[in-house]
Amino acid sequence: MKRFVYINDESYQNDYCDNQISNTKYNLWNFLPKNLWEQFRRFMNQYFLLIACLQLWSLITPVNPASTWGPLIIIFAVSATKEAWDDYNRFISDKQANEKKVWIVKNGARKHIQAQDIRVGNIVWLRENEEVPCDLVLTGTSEPQGICYVETAALDGEIDLKTRVIPPTCVGLDSEQLHKIKGVIECPIPDKDIRRFDANIRLFPPFIDNDICPLTINNTLLQSCYLRNTEWACGVAVYTGNETKLGMSRGVPEPKLTAMDAMIDKLTGAIFLFQLAVVVVLGSAGNVWKDTEAHSGYPLRFELLCSIMIPISIKVSLDFVKSLYAKFIDWDEEMYDRETDTPAHAANTAISEDLGQVEYILTDKTGTLTENKMIFRRCCIGGTLYGNESGDALKDVELLNAVANNSPNVIKFLTVMALCNTVIPIKSPSGAISYKAQSQDEDALVNAASNLHVVLVGKNGNNAEIHFNRRVIQYEILDILEFTSDRKRMSVVVSDSQSGKIFLLSKGTDEAILPLAYSGQQIKTFVDAVDKYAQLGLRTLCLGWRELSLEEYLEWSRLFKEASSALIDREWKVAEVCQKLEHTLDILGISAIEDRLQAGVPETIEILRQSGINFWMLTGDKQSTAIQIALLCNLISSEPKGQLLYINGKTEDEVARSLERVLLTMRITSSEPKELAFVVDGWALEIILTRYKEAFTELAVLSKTAICCRVTPSQKAQLVKLLKSCDYRTLAIGDGGNDVRMIQQAHIGVGISGREGLQAARAADYSIGKFRFLKRLILVHGRYSYNRTAFLSQYSFYKSLLICFIQILFSFVSGIAGTSLFNSVSLMAYNVFYTSIPVLTTILDKDLSEKTVTQNPEILLYCQAGRLLNPSTFAGWFGRSLYHATAVFLITIHAYANEKSEMEELSMVALSGSIWLQAFVVTLEMNSFTFLQFLAIWGNFAAFYIINFCISSIPSAGMYTIMFRLCRQPLYWITMLLISGVGMGPVIALKYFRYTYRPSAINILQKAERSRGPMYTLVNLESQLRSEKDNAAINSISTTPVKNKTSIYEPLLSDSPMASRRSLASSSFDIFQPSQPRVPASYPRNIKTS
Repeated sequence: MKRFVYINDESYQNDYCDNQISNTKYNLWNFLPKNLWEQFRRFMNQYFLLIACLQLWSLITPVNPASTWGPLIIIFAVSATKEAWDDYNRFISDKQANEKKVWIVKNGARKHIQAQDIRVGNIVWLRENEEVPCDLVLTGTSEPQGICYVETAALDGEIDLKTRVIPPTCVGLDSEQLHKIKGVIECPIPDKDIRRFDANIRLFPPFIDNDICPLTINNTLLQSCYLRNTEWACGVAVYTGNETKLGMSRGVPEPKLTAMDAMIDKLTGAIFLFQLAVVVVLGSAGNVWKDTEAHSGYPLRFELLCSIMIPISIKVSLDFVKSLYAKFIDWDEEMYDRETDTPAHAANTAISEDLGQVEYILTDKTGTLTENKMIFRRCCIGGTLYGNESGDALKDVELLNAVANNSPNVIKFLTVMALCNTVIPIKSPSGAISYKAQSQDEDALVNAASNLHVVLVGKNGNNAEIHFNRRVIQYEILDILEFTSDRKRMSVVVSDSQSGKIFLLSKGTDEAILPLAYSGQQIKTFVDAVDKYAQLGLRTLCLGWRELSLEEYLEWSRLFKEASSALIDREWKVAEVCQKLEHTLDILGISAIEDRLQAGVPETIEILRQSGINFWMLTGDKQSTAIQIALLCNLISSEPKGQLLYINGKTEDEVARSLERVLLTMRITSSEPKELAFVVDGWALEIILTRYKEAFTELAVLSKTAICCRVTPSQKAQLVKLLKSCDYRTLAIGDGGNDVRMIQQAHIGVGISGREGLQAARAADYSIGKFRFLKRLILVHGRYSYNRTAFLSQYSFYKSLLICFIQILFSFVSGIAGTSLFNSVSLMAYNVFYTSIPVLTTILDKDLSEKTVTQNPEILLYCQAGRLLNPSTFAGWFGRSLYHATAVFLITIHAYANEKSEMEELSMVALSGSIWLQAFVVTLEMNSFTFLQFLAIWGNFAAFYIINFCISSIPSAGMYTIMFRLCRQPLYWITMLLISGVGMGPVIALKYFRYTYRPSAINILQKAERSRGPMYTLVNLESQLRSEKDNAAINSISTTPVKNKTSIYEPLLSDSPMASRRSLASSSFDIFQPSQPRVPASYPRNIKTS
């Protein structure tokens, strides 16, 4: 499909939408039904709505419908208000953009209109620093060379200015002609690919004689970009409104479900099934007891009575605390990068606890582990190595002499460095030249050539000017063969203006350039140089060139123009044509660029590996460079401590044999202390992911470290997806646009605001300034968020089950009539106010100090293994709620069950006992106390009495004088003390026993903190534990990271059934036969049993 845009022709302008943008989800008419529909898509909301509707049936409801309708309406109102406010802000933002004034050309003259009135085909006129209102095809600029500069940070996050050029067919048109221009643009239907625009333009006579000119993304100005350093520019509107590339890219990403959310859903389902069982039993017993038709509604009556088993406030509470977790990350000054003035930011407020359960980190290399500050260090030209002694080729006397003596190979090498790029020279008023480059590599090469006296002075349209030894050399740039991740090289075709000779200049990776050497050229020296530089951790590029005959170029140019004009499969066709020219190159040499590690990277990786997190490095660099960087940053260990296994091959058989060998080695040595890692390149990885995915999945489970080289963005995303299929929690971190797919595919995406722009940071769930902040993000924020959310969610169920079990016990002494012990006001206040505020103080709770956590990263394994929230821990809270309900009910019944006691008095005593227990439970479970926590827990406790004293003073409230009468009775206070003692005594005793005689690693560290004694690390905790209790249940304690996922590596956690993992069963190598495209569901995977 394609569209035809007629330039400056009003008769066709109504065929497409106007330029009004709308990012709102609602309008005045659909807000209420649409918002309610979205909220009721959740199972829990549907459940509570059903309960609320059943309570309207007066025959069966045991309580006032307000006890459910009140909290339900409040919860829905809060969610709806938040949605309405967010949508209103989007509306205001849209309104400002739509009403902005812009210039268009109409009837040969410029006219001021609102941006929303722009139509497809209009010529839009922009001035310096103005925002581009829609997607334009550039037709003219104030610059004589036909270029302009745009800032694309709002579109792709990249902070460097980009150059855009007018198409050749528009070159030479003056301002008056641009006002009257006519023609047609043939372009694709709107899409969201901001890197691609395959179109053609044809101007009508008298401007040009219907000649078709291809258009690319470099001929466009996209919406939300800004015109910079250019007085004016104009272009034809091709996509408007929500059909622009930015508009098509907008959308709400799919919500990510955390492991804890999934567990809460499972526990909710289990409680629901238990509730149904209780309802059936009690309802059937009630019908048998009464034995009348009038009570046939008992099952529904008990369903309403037991409905509070599932806490109605849990989602609101979790959303609230998760929002605060995100704010804690935003406010963390220790994660503020002062060098780049970049704070940490949590874009996703719903997944903070998943940070504490990360098991695999997949990281990019350049700009993520390294600084992305490229410095030209060494080179090999014509077989001669420069910069070996000094470590800086720019200061190598031998190279400087070769330049001074006009050495042909050296001059050719430097010329390719200066010309084979998309760099734009900028001359300041003082005459100094600076360069605007789209990549740090190109900037390093051009500056290095300039320092060696081959200076790129200017580019004017298709002309480039180089100064060398006081000589001016002019080149005409005929064609640019752009770099792609598939080709891994770029070339330019230039013509020497003095001699008229045509040259092809090429640069790229060694695997993309060296095979193109002419027959007979000795390239062993270059291969050795590449390996040597890579072992030093340097980034290498190969440079070559060849002279073209005029006939060869003209024939190729015709094919290239045809391919460049194709609207379908243009990229593939262009690549095919490029191959016909890029051959028999004269390899000139190798450049070596240094990209230093960021500060703190080795220490961060070491600590995170100690915490049990596995690392995969995914990079586009060559294998030896990636390995050297991995060694420098502690990702892998050298012999004899570590062993690196290689998966190589160009054919399916070679890759299969290599994979089989590595997999066998992994199986045999998995129990040995040696650290194993494997390395694979992109070519072999492509074959593996297509043919041997099952075997590679097994290898992924067995290996804790991997280095994947020469990988494409799509392969990065595939690797993340593969690890997710093994039920591991994955975190992907990167800094560039090529990392976006990987970041979005992972459970957690982290973007680094680096030199490649903000595209990765904007696509990520979290953004940080440097890689070293990842340690604090995971160990501090992730762990605290997991611990706090685990307690909050289980406590929410506990308090609801407590009051529900009291209701059920009361049914047995009330003739199984389904009568509620508590009135509706008390139930609503209990859920919304009495028990919710104290528990929210858990957001400030810290079981260990931040310093202790970072010194002992192994305790993160508690979170990774799901130790604090699982069926086992939930069963403990379930049993506690049942025990406390029994204690409250039996003590209350025995103390007040006489003829003189009113029903309201009995209800208030039971409710008071529950509130006392709640306060003591929250206090006992807190690990640290602040004044705010103390005020929330005990201030709320006091507020319970103040509120009920006020209600008891109202004659019409139904509780008139009850609280006054109770508080005057010593029996009431004795009952409260008895409930507290009986309820909390066993809990405190069990906690003391476990803390003293069966301490966990966390307990040991807590003791050390509180006693202010020596701070233990997990290296010596085992001996300390054994001295306290010889038979402590400790199987292993070490700082050695997890060898693989087939064994339990959880120091001091072996007493938990949740610590076990299923071992990966052995498999025969018949899987190396062509495999099915998907891993079968029965494939044995190493996953958590929870």
